[in-house]
Amino acid sequence: MSMFSVVAKQVKTHPSLIPLFIFIGGGATMSMLYLARLAIKNPDVCWDRKNNPEPWNKLEPNQQYKFFKVNMDYSKLKKEGPDF
Repeated sequence: MSMFSVVAKQVKTHPSLIPLFIFIGGGATMSMLYLARLAIKNPDVCWDRKNNPEPWNKLEPNQQYKFFKVNMDYSKLKKEGPDF
């Protein structure tokens, strides 16, 4: 008996478990998608050290990489430091 058949049997006998499985599955899916976004979009993560060893130096000052911004307009920021 596989785990899926045990879960299907439980859901058939207790239909009130269906929302629990939906919300647990949705939460797990959203957390995996957020972790994938962090691994792909975050400038602190370096996947290719030969071609781009310091990806945080290639960010423009008006480029938003944070997931959520509060009272911040990135289009009006200016560069304050030198180019490396």
